[in-house]
Order: sequence, then structure tokens, then C-alpha cells
Amino acid sequence: MTPDRFFSLMLLLQSRDAVTTTDLATALGVSLRTVTRDLNWLREAGFPVSAQRGRSGGVTVLPGTGLDLTRLTPGERQTLSVTGLDDKQRDDLNASTETRHALAKLATTQPGHSEDLIPLTEAVQVDSRPWLQSRLDGTPPAALIGPVRRARQLRIEYSRSRESPPSTLVVDPYGLLAKAGIWYLVADCDRAPRMFRLERITSWTETGYRRRLRPCQTLHSVAAGLTAQWEHDHVVEVSATIDESQLERAQRIFGQRLRLEKHADETAPYEATIRSLHLEDVRALLPFGRSITVHGPVEATARLHDLATELADHHRPS
Repeated sequence: MTPDRFFSLMLLLQSRDAVTTTDLATALGVSLRTVTRDLNWLREAGFPVSAQRGRSGGVTVLPGTGLDLTRLTPGERQTLSVTGLDDKQRDDLNASTETRHALAKLATTQPGHSEDLIPLTEAVQVDSRPWLQSRLDGTPPAALIGPVRRARQLRIEYSRSRESPPSTLVVDPYGLLAKAGIWYLVADCDRAPRMFRLERITSWTETGYRRRLRPCQTLHSVAAGLTAQWEHDHVVEVSATIDESQLERAQRIFGQRLRLEKHADETAPYEATIRSLHLEDVRALLPFGRSITVHGPVEATARLHDLATELADHHRPS
């Protein structure tokens, strides 16, 4: 369980008489399985968490045995209450120190263990950074979090690619978004929502004005709309048929990106839709050979044909 989810879970349990696992999963943005695993972890750690079935039941924690929030500073509470950040992202925001201080304060108030165990933080190390990740230029998240929280308008120098010269833009920030390991500044530019990769913001200054946001818009709503639009614009849906002999393998490789539909004819192949972010992802179909037949779109069949031809030419007997 991540520190931020632990904090949020305990707050939910302490603020209500009883709460269902479904409500906990919705509030934390995780699955029911994850909530069940977290509750089991709390019990094993010595927290008196109980669950009662029935209409008036739910998960409860005994009063006075949870978190002693009075020991935390306002900054520490705010740092822990931001859910979904991993260790590296907290470090990007210069929030790692406050997180460690807050968790250390909370740990000293928790019940002891019957066994002589070393602290879990000494037994587990988490590093979410990819292997061989090159150091990126641009603006670190910690540099922008101050102006963003002060609701200041910014003038940024933004390069759309490494080759193009930067453009000067005036933006009204909603906040910072960590998506798929990449930090973005979510802001209005000329009253239109945009996401700017921080690594491409070469410099920035405050304009001296407060931000001017569109009515009824928040960081959550704008980021959700932008990510949904990006996924819609970048998703390639490949229609294909899959032989039953390769069905399990295809499900293992493509996971939730694979949708299946079985014909009434039991001998017919499965019809499938495979969703990918990029056309080049059709490379993953090559190892299936004739077991998968791609029917569309035309760009996918053409690219798969070119890839197969290149592979055949490369291995052509001399």
C-alpha cells in the first residue's frame, strides 16, 4: 500500500461510522480486490479494523486507535492527501521529505507488534523510474508548483519537438498532471484547454496577473477531458480473426486491449478488436503468423505487410 493511499484509507475509516468496501474503492480510485488487500494489510499491521455484513454493516476502525492527525503540520496533511503519487513523483514535487516526516510521526503512535520485526520501510525499497532513463531537460515539477498554487498566470517558452524552436505562450494554469510517468502542465491557452509536457517548457516567468480560468472548470475536469480526447485521437482499432489455438496467448499479450466475439459456428475463428495507441504496435501481431488475420483498417494491413516483407527479405537464404 502506498503512503498516500494508507493515509486516505485511514481518513475515510475514521471520518465515518461504517463504510462499504465499494465506497472505499470508489473514493480511492482502486479495485475492490485492492481495497480488500489494503484492509488485510491494516489488520496484519495491528490496526483494529473490523467488517460487518448486512444492510447496516460496513468496515470500521475502533475510535482512538487510528491516526493521530494532530501531530501533523498542515503541509504534511496536504502532502499525504494527494493520492496516486509514487515515490519518484513525490520527489519531483520536493514532497518526499514532508512525506517521510509525516509517516514517521504516524508510525510512533501505532500499536507495536508481537514479533521483533524491522520496519517495513527498511525491508522494502521502491524505485519506479524506468531502466536506462535519459535525463530530460525542461522545467521540474517542483519549480512550478509554487506559482500554480498561488494561482498565477504564466508566460512559458514551449518547444513542440526537440528540433523546432520554442514558442512564447501565455497560459492560465489549472495544475500539474502526472500521466504515464510524464509530468504535464494543464492550462488554458487563449481560453482553450491544453496539456504541456514539462520537459518541453524551456523557461517560464510569472506575468504578474492572477490566472483566469473558464467557469465551472477544475484541474480534474479539464485533465479528464484532455486525456480522453488524446486517447480517442491516438487509438488505432485493428479488426482481426484469431484461431482458437492462439486465443489464450493473445489474451495474455494484449490484455484489456483485446475484445472478442464468438460466432455461432463453433469451428469459425474468433472475431477480435485490438486497440493500440500507435499504428506501429501491429508489430506485436507478427509472431502469431497465420493464426491472426487482420482485416482492417487498411493502414494496419499495409504496415503489417511491409513488416512481414522486411522480415522475410532479412532472412532470405543467400
